[in-house]
Amino acid sequence: MPYGDPKGAVAEAVASDASDLRLLSVPITPGLPPGEEPFESPDHGAASLAPVSNARLGMLAFLGFEAMLFAGLIGAFLVFRLGSPFWPPLGRPRLPIAVTWMNTAFLLSSGFTMRSAMRAIRVGDNRGLATNLLGTACIGATFLAIQGSEWIRLIQHGLTLSAGIYGATFYTLIGCHGLHVFGAVVWLIIILIGTAQNRFSARRHVAVELCGIYWYFVIAVWPVLFILVYLS
Repeated sequence: MPYGDPKGAVAEAVASDASDLRLLSVPITPGLPPGEEPFESPDHGAASLAPVSNARLGMLAFLGFEAMLFAGLIGAFLVFRLGSPFWPPLGRPRLPIAVTWMNTAFLLSSGFTMRSAMRAIRVGDNRGLATNLLGTACIGATFLAIQGSEWIRLIQHGLTLSAGIYGATFYTLIGCHGLHVFGAVVWLIIILIGTAQNRFSARRHVAVELCGIYWYFVIAVWPVLFILVYLS
């Protein structure tokens, strides 16, 4: 450029500034693979959008109905309990408190074995899953056996389903819970069979989790019934 050419100097300065602006306008995203968005979640799409599966939502809805069922039964029991001047009525046998205390502690201990089973399958330990599920099922079956033996003794002493409101409410409320425990034990056995067939793994064990949630519900309801029916 000839010395003293002001037009050429101005044009060169404008071109240099435009080049700097183009460089500043380009986003810098070092380390990203070609075609990957810089703000995309690393949790692989839909999994991060649905933290609770449909199966778990269905189980929670089912347990909501179950809770309403027990709430209705407990409400009916309280109506008869509070409306009676004597509870239990005179001449009716007393409920076995000491044995039921032991049976309650026994059932609550199954919560630890179920928790151990859940932890085992989350790390892919099928043997640990099978061992703890078997222990949980045995505890549930023993709970039912002890409760059944006490019912036989109560029936022998005259407390039957047709022996007035006291017997009807007792067998209806406690029997409903017993049916739920029986159903949970059957479910545990089904899960055990599936475990023996290697159907579950650390990445695929929704059925085990649903069974665990149901078992937690069953053992959580029992202390409420024990306090209301046996200790009140």
